[in-house]
Amino acid sequence: MPSPAQSAETRHRLLEAAGEVFAEQGFRSATIQAICLRAGANIAAVHYHFGDKERLYRAVIDYAGQFIAHREVPPPDAAAPAEARLRDHVESFLLHLLDEGRPAWHGRLMAREMFEPTGALDVIVQQHIRGTHQRLRDIVAALLGPGAPDEDVRRCAYSVVGQCLFYRHSQAVIARLTPEVQIGRAQVPTLAEHVTRFSLAGIAALRAARSTAKESA
Repeated sequence: MPSPAQSAETRHRLLEAAGEVFAEQGFRSATIQAICLRAGANIAAVHYHFGDKERLYRAVIDYAGQFIAHREVPPPDAAAPAEARLRDHVESFLLHLLDEGRPAWHGRLMAREMFEPTGALDVIVQQHIRGTHQRLRDIVAALLGPGAPDEDVRRCAYSVVGQCLFYRHSQAVIARLTPEVQIGRAQVPTLAEHVTRFSLAGIAALRAARSTAKESA
């Protein structure tokens, strides 16, 4: 009979191994066998600690969410220029997406839920995405200026997020198109600078177009 300490250590190994496998393969493709092999544990341990694959996945999502909440960078000072707040937001998001190795699977798993959703997505959106997305919308609204249509704010925010997600979800394509280009943590500052500058230019163009339309009306 394992001691409480041994049991807790086995549970932790299973959570870490499951997180890595789920992040790499997705919930549907991942198998309990692959998780146990990576954790150095047997299938009975999964049943004992979690019951089945679905409950193991929910436990992994909770575990990852707790870690991300603990390591999240505090939002920038609301008095800081919106341009600086956008740069900080983009860099923080890219770090979550592109970090490598343990415990970087946390961010990658959350990203996978965005394009391969499971029943856990509602919890992730409510606990981890909604607040961050609202902060991004507030930044975009400030950049667009007073009276900006909500539709413009929403689309600009989605465009910023989409640029970041491209570097996570299209890594295999990027590697084949430009094998000399590296995409990882080391490249985050450069990528964040590009995404920010590109986004600011697009937002400024929308603001200018709206101003011109008002003058012509």
